[in-house]
Amino acid sequence: MAERVRVKICGITRREDALAVDRAGADYLGVILSAGFSRSVDPATAATLVEEVRPITVAVLVGEEPAAAEQLARSIGAGVIQLHGEEPPSVLAELRSRGPWKLWKAVRAKAVDDVERAVERYADVADGILVEGWKDGVIGGGGVRLDVGTAVGEVIPERLDFILAGGLEPDSVAETVIALRPHVVDVSSGVEHRKGEKDAELVKRFVEAARDVPRGIPGATSVRGATR
Repeated sequence: MAERVRVKICGITRREDALAVDRAGADYLGVILSAGFSRSVDPATAATLVEEVRPITVAVLVGEEPAAAEQLARSIGAGVIQLHGEEPPSVLAELRSRGPWKLWKAVRAKAVDDVERAVERYADVADGILVEGWKDGVIGGGGVRLDVGTAVGEVIPERLDFILAGGLEPDSVAETVIALRPHVVDVSSGVEHRKGEKDAELVKRFVEAARDVPRGIPGATSVRGATR
């Protein structure tokens, strides 16, 4: 059976949105725990948001020291720590020694070369490379579509998760999975009706559309498209 792409819904700020993500069957639920961003949530509130949900919780962090990152991740029982700052490999190595979580390192890419450099720097300490579009002054969460060509996934070793973020929407995600073949697709603003507030129907449609195509098969068609 062909491998199916996994789905992460990020930027959760409300309990009702966490429950909608759970109902939709997403694999991961992301909460921005570093302060100062439009969808940041304090640790105490975040813990109540994700209580008893089934998706793996992802602590999204920017430039935190290892001790602080550990504390924030533990506050939501994170299964993944997603790092968006300028963290050196030593920080990832330290975080690996502090807990059982997986580590995803984000790179904002202008070109495939940016992804290659991230792989060279972090492949030995990360479990996945999250690739998103580049926009001046934006550190993640900007809804910036990746525009570096379809070869981007080829520079990420198969042993690492390739997480694709930025500019994804329910109507475009299947096409993107076919073209780029990520292991995980990550969406935030593309399933919102206003900033920080998810639309349950868009969340449901996104998860269904992402799961509608097998990854890893160049030129694959959607399951629905193949049966028409």
